[in-house]
Amino acid sequence: GGQRPCGSPTSLGPREGRTHARLASSPWPQENDQKRIRALKKANKERELKRQCMQELTKAKQEMAALRLEHQRLSAKLQEYSIFNKYLEKVVENSEFEEIHEVIARYNTLVSMHHDLMQSAQEGQEKVERAKARLARYKEEKDDEILQHNNELARLQMRFDRARSDVIIWESRWAHIQNTAAKKTLLLGTIKMATLNLFQIVSKQLKEASSVSLEDTHKQLDTIQQFIQDLSDIWAEVKKKEQQQ
Repeated sequence: GGQRPCGSPTSLGPREGRTHARLASSPWPQENDQKRIRALKKANKERELKRQCMQELTKAKQEMAALRLEHQRLSAKLQEYSIFNKYLEKVVENSEFEEIHEVIARYNTLVSMHHDLMQSAQEGQEKVERAKARLARYKEEKDDEILQHNNELARLQMRFDRARSDVIIWESRWAHIQNTAAKKTLLLGTIKMATLNLFQIVSKQLKEASSVSLEDTHKQLDTIQQFIQDLSDIWAEVKKKEQQQ
């Protein structure tokens, strides 16, 4: 990445740098010293170039070794997967497929169909779960309504039972009233017959033509009462005369 390519120049090393600085500080450097400096620089460049080349060579060897290992790994994988290739070749031989890629395409199609079916099944299951939830809520609401209706029915049943009990009581009272009325009607009929008989007897005693109707019991009683009163007065007068004698 950031390394110099093999053969590129570089700076002086620490020792050569100090030598160069010492010679450069001399006010009158000699020609042989300059040659020495140039020789040192050249040697340093060559040494640095050699070092860089060695580094790059080492790196290349490492990369080659890594590639060799990767090649071995891929070869092993290829050998391992070759059994599947042989299997697919046999499938092609014994089926309607003519090429291995047709088998793979068919497999991919089946995988896609399976995925779609699973997705549809999941969506269907989610719909079923939502329907179950709605059914549960509906059932809960209807259970509440049924409970309310049952409570109302129980209340109405209590009212009906009380009303039926009241009906039985009033029917008993009505039967008693009817029985009493029948008895009173019978008694009234008996009284009317007795009154009519007495009225007829009184009428014979009075020897008078009566204009009182046979159905007018009240006037008949008035006539009988007056007759009894007259008899009482006569009887009192008779008793009084007997006492005077």
